[in-house]
Amino acid sequence: MGTSTVTGRTRSMGALFAGVALLNTAMVGLTTAATLIVAAGSGAAWSGLPSVASVLGTAGGALAAGLLLPVHGSRRVLVTGYGVAAAGALVAFAGALATSIVPLLLGILLVGVGNGGAQLSRYLAADLYPQERRGRALATVVWAGTVGALAGPALMAPAAHVVTGFGWPPLSGPIAIAVLATAGAVAAAAVLPRDIPPPRPPVTAAVRGPVRSPAVVRPLATMVAAQLAMVAVMTMTPLQLQSHGHGLDAVGWVLSAHMIGMFALAPLSGRIADRWGPAVTVNAGLGVLALATATALAAPTAHTSGLPVALFLLGYGWNLVFVGGSAQLSRDLAPETRSRVQGTVDAVVWSASALAGLGSGALFAGGGYALVAVVGGVLALLPLALLVPRNGR
Repeated sequence: MGTSTVTGRTRSMGALFAGVALLNTAMVGLTTAATLIVAAGSGAAWSGLPSVASVLGTAGGALAAGLLLPVHGSRRVLVTGYGVAAAGALVAFAGALATSIVPLLLGILLVGVGNGGAQLSRYLAADLYPQERRGRALATVVWAGTVGALAGPALMAPAAHVVTGFGWPPLSGPIAIAVLATAGAVAAAAVLPRDIPPPRPPVTAAVRGPVRSPAVVRPLATMVAAQLAMVAVMTMTPLQLQSHGHGLDAVGWVLSAHMIGMFALAPLSGRIADRWGPAVTVNAGLGVLALATATALAAPTAHTSGLPVALFLLGYGWNLVFVGGSAQLSRDLAPETRSRVQGTVDAVVWSASALAGLGSGALFAGGGYALVAVVGGVLALLPLALLVPRNGR
């Protein structure tokens, strides 16, 4: 392998990693601050709107990026998507300064569009490597989410302190961080090498046919099931803790365990996918998700033991399915159809997040945390029963 090839690959991986890390940092701080702003201004009943806006924006952005990548190339698509995110962060910041909900939600939606492109970066990373190393490559970019999971919350309090010195509302501080982070993502994407996209195939050949094939149906079904189970249980865990008298310190500890599970072990998931195959990785993830929901069901109030373990397993089970399913989609699709199908799958998976976030509240109200955990476990086990692969690859 030539030195120029290695240098170009290293540069591309660094740019993709930085873009995902910065977009995750922006999304975490932005949605958290926006949730508090909406709750204070419109009541707790509307506090889920920022999360819904971010998820819908991400779904739309993933679909658009998947369609545009074969036509315009990765650098142009990511620079444009991150530019939309930067504009959205500015709109959200203006909404935070004016305490106006509409521009705040519009800004989050636009940042979500850029985040959709960031999510597809894992596939761009996989395409840089031969088949036997694609799992580790895409897992490295997934691992970049760890940066956002740690940096986003850590920067909130310092940013709030800084903006109060300008006479601005404290919660505009994390949104100002989002402005800087998305601008940095634009700069990172601009470092990507210029690529020449292949001719554009017909949409019917690019999406409709391949989406119906087993190579897509299996990872799509398992990734949707994992997303539904993970988001439903995760969303209701803070309410479960609060209803049993635990404060924000307990909530933060449990959710930190969950975020570590979601992202920190992604390189391990990538190695599993490369060594034993995507199907084995996905099935292991579904099993871990089922174990996580059983642990949450058995210890629904154990905020120092059972619940942190359950939420960590919930995050890592999701990670195994996410990396394994993504590895299969990066390996088993023809190059001329790959990015469009990947974008379509991501759009469906992120749309499932919105459904899970809304449905989990109804489950919690109707049967408590136990019902949420049981439904999550069923969702995790269902693909194992219905979509058994012929072999581990």
